[in-house]
Amino acid sequence: MSRANRIYTELERMYPEVKSELDYRTHFELLIAVVLSAQTTDVAVNKVTPRLFKNFPDAEALGKAEFSEVHEIIKTIGLSNTKARNIIALSKRLVQEKNGEVPADFDYLISLPGVGRKTANVVLGEAFRIPAIPVDTHVLRVSNRLTLSDSKNPLVVEKDLSALYPKEKWYYLHLRLIHFGRYFCKAQRPKCEECSFTDFCRYFNS
Repeated sequence: MSRANRIYTELERMYPEVKSELDYRTHFELLIAVVLSAQTTDVAVNKVTPRLFKNFPDAEALGKAEFSEVHEIIKTIGLSNTKARNIIALSKRLVQEKNGEVPADFDYLISLPGVGRKTANVVLGEAFRIPAIPVDTHVLRVSNRLTLSDSKNPLVVEKDLSALYPKEKWYYLHLRLIHFGRYFCKAQRPKCEECSFTDFCRYFNS
Protein backbone atom coordinates (compact mmCIF):
# COMPACT_ATOMS: atom_id res chain seq x y z
CA MET A 1 0.00 0.00 0.00
CA SER A 2 1.34 3.41 -0.94
CA ARG A 3 1.88 5.97 1.79
CA ALA A 4 -0.91 8.15 0.36
CA ASN A 5 -3.37 5.24 0.39
CA ARG A 6 -2.28 4.25 3.89
CA ILE A 7 -3.01 7.77 5.11
CA TYR A 8 -6.44 7.87 3.46
CA THR A 9 -7.39 4.43 4.79
CA GLU A 10 -6.45 5.40 8.35
CA LEU A 11 -8.25 8.75 8.14
CA GLU A 12 -11.32 6.97 6.79
CA ARG A 13 -11.18 4.61 9.76
CA MET A 14 -10.78 7.49 12.22
CA TYR A 15 -13.49 9.64 10.60
CA PRO A 16 -15.93 7.34 8.75
CA GLU A 17 -18.66 10.01 8.59
CA VAL A 18 -17.46 13.51 7.76
CA LYS A 19 -19.27 16.69 6.84
CA SER A 20 -18.73 20.41 7.01
CA GLU A 21 -18.98 21.80 10.52
CA LEU A 22 -20.50 25.05 9.27
CA ASP A 23 -24.26 25.32 9.77
CA TYR A 24 -26.20 26.22 6.62
CA ARG A 25 -29.44 25.38 4.81
CA THR A 26 -28.96 26.80 1.31
CA HIS A 27 -26.11 27.28 -1.13
CA PHE A 28 -26.24 31.01 -0.40
CA GLU A 29 -25.95 30.44 3.36
CA LEU A 30 -23.03 28.08 2.73
CA LEU A 31 -21.18 30.66 0.62
CA ILE A 32 -21.67 33.38 3.24
CA ALA A 33 -20.63 31.06 6.09
CA VAL A 34 -17.44 30.02 4.28
CA VAL A 35 -16.54 33.66 3.56
CA LEU A 36 -17.06 34.47 7.24
CA SER A 37 -14.96 31.47 8.34
CA ALA A 38 -11.68 32.85 6.95
CA GLN A 39 -9.10 33.18 9.74
CA THR A 40 -11.63 32.27 12.42
CA THR A 41 -13.32 29.09 13.66
CA ASP A 42 -16.45 27.37 12.40
CA VAL A 43 -17.74 27.51 15.98
CA ALA A 44 -17.45 31.30 16.01
CA VAL A 45 -19.20 31.56 12.63
CA ASN A 46 -22.04 29.26 13.73
CA LYS A 47 -22.71 31.59 16.66
CA VAL A 48 -23.43 34.59 14.41
CA THR A 49 -25.05 33.08 11.31
CA PRO A 50 -28.46 32.16 12.84
CA ARG A 51 -29.21 35.84 13.52
CA LEU A 52 -27.58 36.93 10.25
CA PHE A 53 -29.66 34.52 8.15
CA LYS A 54 -32.84 35.26 10.09
CA ASN A 55 -32.47 38.96 9.31
CA PHE A 56 -31.07 38.50 5.80
CA PRO A 57 -32.23 35.11 4.46
CA ASP A 58 -31.13 35.51 0.85
CA ALA A 59 -28.90 37.49 -1.49
CA GLU A 60 -31.56 40.10 -2.18
CA ALA A 61 -32.04 40.86 1.52
CA LEU A 62 -28.33 40.88 2.37
CA GLY A 63 -27.51 42.96 -0.69
CA LYS A 64 -29.84 45.68 0.58
CA ALA A 65 -28.52 45.58 4.16
CA GLU A 66 -26.75 48.46 5.82
CA PHE A 67 -23.12 47.88 6.73
CA SER A 68 -23.80 48.83 10.35
CA GLU A 69 -26.58 46.23 10.65
CA VAL A 70 -24.43 43.42 9.29
CA HIS A 71 -21.33 44.43 11.22
CA GLU A 72 -23.26 44.54 14.50
CA ILE A 73 -24.23 40.88 14.00
CA ILE A 74 -20.81 39.55 12.95
CA LYS A 75 -18.55 41.84 15.00
CA THR A 76 -17.34 38.98 17.24
CA ILE A 77 -15.52 37.22 14.39
CA GLY A 78 -12.14 38.17 12.92
CA LEU A 79 -11.92 40.74 10.11
CA SER A 80 -15.58 41.63 10.67
CA ASN A 81 -15.33 45.04 8.98
CA THR A 82 -14.01 43.62 5.73
CA LYS A 83 -16.27 40.58 5.85
CA ALA A 84 -19.40 42.69 6.37
CA ARG A 85 -18.57 44.77 3.31
CA ASN A 86 -17.71 41.70 1.24
CA ILE A 87 -20.85 39.70 1.98
CA ILE A 88 -23.07 42.70 1.18
CA ALA A 89 -21.16 43.37 -2.06
CA LEU A 90 -21.15 39.75 -3.21
CA SER A 91 -24.88 39.51 -2.47
CA LYS A 92 -25.52 42.52 -4.70
CA ARG A 93 -23.49 40.87 -7.47
CA LEU A 94 -25.42 37.61 -7.16
CA VAL A 95 -28.73 39.45 -7.45
CA GLN A 96 -27.59 41.55 -10.42
CA GLU A 97 -25.81 38.79 -12.33
CA LYS A 98 -27.22 35.42 -11.19
CA ASN A 99 -30.77 36.13 -9.98
CA GLY A 100 -29.53 35.67 -6.42
CA GLU A 101 -28.38 32.09 -7.01
CA VAL A 102 -24.92 30.69 -6.28
CA PRO A 103 -23.55 29.14 -9.48
CA ALA A 104 -21.39 26.05 -9.77
CA ASP A 105 -18.74 28.12 -11.54
CA PHE A 106 -15.26 28.39 -10.05
CA ASP A 107 -14.14 31.36 -12.14
CA TYR A 108 -17.26 33.34 -11.29
CA LEU A 109 -17.08 32.50 -7.59
CA ILE A 110 -13.48 33.71 -7.23
CA SER A 111 -14.50 36.99 -8.89
CA LEU A 112 -16.81 37.75 -5.95
CA PRO A 113 -15.63 39.97 -3.07
CA GLY A 114 -14.09 37.92 -0.26
CA VAL A 115 -14.09 34.67 -2.24
CA GLY A 116 -10.72 33.07 -2.84
CA ARG A 117 -9.71 29.71 -4.20
CA LYS A 118 -10.33 27.83 -0.95
CA THR A 119 -13.81 29.30 -0.48
CA ALA A 120 -14.79 28.57 -4.08
CA ASN A 121 -13.57 24.98 -3.77
CA VAL A 122 -15.55 24.48 -0.55
CA VAL A 123 -18.72 25.69 -2.25
CA LEU A 124 -18.15 23.52 -5.33
CA GLY A 125 -17.44 20.42 -3.25
CA GLU A 126 -19.97 20.92 -0.46
CA ALA A 127 -22.89 22.34 -2.42
CA PHE A 128 -22.46 20.70 -5.83
CA ARG A 129 -20.22 17.68 -5.12
CA ILE A 130 -17.84 18.84 -7.83
CA PRO A 131 -14.40 17.31 -7.13
CA ALA A 132 -12.25 19.88 -5.34
CA ILE A 133 -9.59 20.03 -2.63
CA PRO A 134 -9.95 23.19 -0.55
CA VAL A 135 -6.66 23.86 1.25
CA ASP A 136 -6.99 25.61 4.60
CA THR A 137 -4.46 25.87 7.43
CA HIS A 138 -5.26 22.37 8.71
CA VAL A 139 -4.95 20.71 5.29
CA LEU A 140 -1.70 22.60 4.66
CA ARG A 141 -0.18 21.65 8.02
CA VAL A 142 -1.15 17.98 7.89
CA SER A 143 -0.08 17.60 4.24
CA ASN A 144 3.36 18.93 5.15
CA ARG A 145 3.73 16.85 8.30
CA LEU A 146 2.66 13.64 6.56
CA THR A 147 4.90 14.27 3.52
CA LEU A 148 1.97 14.56 1.11
CA SER A 149 3.44 17.87 -0.03
CA ASP A 150 6.70 19.78 0.47
CA SER A 151 5.17 23.18 -0.22
CA LYS A 152 3.78 25.94 2.01
CA ASN A 153 1.85 27.32 -0.98
CA PRO A 154 -1.85 26.26 -0.82
CA LEU A 155 -2.14 26.04 -4.61
CA VAL A 156 0.88 23.73 -4.84
CA VAL A 157 -0.47 21.60 -1.98
CA GLU A 158 -3.82 21.37 -3.78
CA LYS A 159 -2.05 20.17 -6.94
CA ASP A 160 0.09 17.69 -5.01
CA LEU A 161 -2.95 16.17 -3.29
CA SER A 162 -4.96 16.03 -6.50
CA ALA A 163 -2.12 14.11 -8.14
CA LEU A 164 -2.02 11.56 -5.30
CA TYR A 165 -5.72 10.77 -5.05
CA PRO A 166 -8.57 10.03 -7.50
CA LYS A 167 -11.15 12.76 -8.00
CA GLU A 168 -13.91 10.89 -6.21
CA LYS A 169 -11.88 11.05 -2.98
CA TRP A 170 -10.87 14.71 -3.17
CA TYR A 171 -13.60 16.40 -1.18
CA TYR A 172 -13.81 13.79 1.57
CA LEU A 173 -10.02 13.72 1.75
CA HIS A 174 -10.14 17.46 2.46
CA LEU A 175 -12.77 17.00 5.18
CA ARG A 176 -10.83 14.18 6.83
CA LEU A 177 -7.58 16.15 6.74
CA ILE A 178 -9.42 19.06 8.38
CA HIS A 179 -10.84 16.83 11.13
CA PHE A 180 -7.45 15.22 11.67
CA GLY A 181 -5.71 18.60 11.83
CA ARG A 182 -8.37 20.25 13.97
CA TYR A 183 -8.76 17.54 16.61
CA PHE A 184 -5.73 15.24 16.44
CA CYS A 185 -2.71 16.61 14.56
CA LYS A 186 -3.14 20.07 16.05
CA ALA A 187 -0.72 22.93 15.52
CA GLN A 188 0.13 22.88 19.22
CA ARG A 189 0.39 19.66 21.23
CA PRO A 190 -0.64 17.13 18.56
CA LYS A 191 -1.51 13.63 19.78
CA CYS A 192 1.71 12.03 18.53
CA GLU A 193 1.59 9.26 21.17
CA GLU A 194 -1.66 7.97 19.61
CA CYS A 195 -0.72 8.49 15.96
CA SER A 196 -0.24 5.81 13.31
CA PHE A 197 1.97 7.97 11.12
CA THR A 198 4.96 8.67 13.35
CA ASP A 199 7.28 6.48 11.25
CA PHE A 200 7.28 9.14 8.51
CA CYS A 201 5.83 12.28 10.13
CA ARG A 202 8.14 15.27 9.68
CA TYR A 203 6.90 16.92 12.89
CA PHE A 204 7.47 13.83 15.03
CA ASN A 205 10.86 13.08 13.52
CA SER A 206 12.21 16.63 13.43
